[in-house]
Amino acid sequence: MLRRRGFDPELSFAAFEDGKIVSFTCNGTGNFYGVPTAYDTGTGTLPAYRGQGLAARVFEYSIPYLKQAGIREYLLEVLQRNTSALSVYRKAGFEVSREFYYFRPEIRRIHTEHKPIDFPCTLQPIDIHADTAISSFWDFRPSWQNSPESITRSPEGFICLGAFRHEILIGYCVFEPASGDVTQLAVDNPYRRKGVGSFLFNTMLEEIATESVKIINTDVGCSALTAFLHSKNIEPAGKQFEMKKML
Repeated sequence: MLRRRGFDPELSFAAFEDGKIVSFTCNGTGNFYGVPTAYDTGTGTLPAYRGQGLAARVFEYSIPYLKQAGIREYLLEVLQRNTSALSVYRKAGFEVSREFYYFRPEIRRIHTEHKPIDFPCTLQPIDIHADTAISSFWDFRPSWQNSPESITRSPEGFICLGAFRHEILIGYCVFEPASGDVTQLAVDNPYRRKGVGSFLFNTMLEEIATESVKIINTDVGCSALTAFLHSKNIEPAGKQFEMKKML
């Protein structure tokens, strides 16, 4: 997970007492759609040390180092119910950039019935970086941990499948069988509601080794994807904010 999210130990920081970490932030770094970005891969404070502003102090301490490394913005995601963390981030100058759903359905509860595709459609492995058509299928840009760069950092764990009509790519999916993570799923507009998305989704379910799947950071404004998941008996488990701060 740390490798996938771009963990950079040289740009990660902690607060110590008597040589023991009591609060930390593990920063990931990378290029987020053209912008050199740092990403909060994980933040934590021991219970006895909470309420002292340590997380904010660790973050403020890191900023000069991030700037020196050429980082231009800081990105994070936070559960909307985590009001204490939200308060810390807002005080630090973060603003909400997007609102995300996340889903964690049990596979046995997912509806897999779908109408047959009425044209020839085959699945085959693809290189998502080699096919320039893929981004045109998106209704929204994937979040940091679902981005093409994130997939590139740890490619051995992913399966990338394309749906083809004759030799033309019309949809694709990226998933991690060992964790049950559905990372990307998209269908070209002219081929939506024709069974292609269900064909891809059901194929993923057959390969996933866990009892549930994780679908994290779908844009709340993307009604098409939310409706597709609803048709599979998959409802949101909660919401997150994506937040940014320019450095």
